[in-house]
Amino acid sequence: MPHAATPLRREVAFLSDGVTCRAWLYEPAADVARPAPCIVMAHGLGGTRDASLPPYAERFVAAGYCVLLFDYRHLGDSDGEPRQLISMEQQLADWRAAIGFARTTPGIDAERIGLWGCSLAGGHVLVVAARDKRIAAISAQCPMLDGAASARIAVGQAGLAMSVRMAGAALLDVARACIGKAPHYVPLAAPPGELAAMATEDAYAGCMAIVPPGWRNEVAARLFFTLPLYRPSRYARDVTCPTLLIACAHDTVASTRAVVETGARMGRRAQLIMLPIGHFDIYLGKWFEKSSSEQLAFFSNAFAVPGTVVKAR
Repeated sequence: MPHAATPLRREVAFLSDGVTCRAWLYEPAADVARPAPCIVMAHGLGGTRDASLPPYAERFVAAGYCVLLFDYRHLGDSDGEPRQLISMEQQLADWRAAIGFARTTPGIDAERIGLWGCSLAGGHVLVVAARDKRIAAISAQCPMLDGAASARIAVGQAGLAMSVRMAGAALLDVARACIGKAPHYVPLAAPPGELAAMATEDAYAGCMAIVPPGWRNEVAARLFFTLPLYRPSRYARDVTCPTLLIACAHDTVASTRAVVETGARMGRRAQLIMLPIGHFDIYLGKWFEKSSSEQLAFFSNAFAVPGTVVKAR
């Protein structure tokens, strides 16, 4: 069921390929000049809008921006069957639909749309901005920019026997899809030694620390085949807008090396910040304060809104 609106936000919906995606639209105080810039946000691998993202949205709206925070089809409060399916192309289409919705919403400046993504969505925003030159700025934190590199990390920790089980689960899921049956699901996050999309040393505890009660810890197993083929870093040279990359030095989910190399390829268009933390630490406590402050400063400069420049702490 959709979550209740708050004084800061209201529930909205838009269509993506005919499927209803649900979102929260955060709007700044009435005395903020309009039209205002808008930051479009979505979560990473299997994440939903209520998984530790509202604090970021609240920071951004307090600085005078609109925020559109949405769930992908098949996940969270959005429609789409089967449930818990992660398709890269479908999620990229959902990003495009969300941006289109924002651009046509009264009170939003259609030429000052920024994108914010974390983990898998950190890769999505790079691809979307490479294809849409109207995007004003993108921020990607703990971004998954090379699915093949992430797969190598997972396989290296899981070992050969578990890798064979992953492939078997993916094959079973694809076979079931071919004959019109429900997906074969595996956990999205699990402790090391268990079959899951993320089973590195800090994945289960880190994931559970940021998700809300009732979050579905499962995903269609075909992800084991599709994720290694997704390499957003290849789009880096086509991104023309200002880009903020926040990497986690001890990331066991997304390749830190891929983030550093992507930033180097982008040159002066990209700002790279390296934090001495793991993949999931960035959402909580002092690292949330650090990352959100850096992002506020970045978007303030990119949007060039008088009176809203915020210095990073």
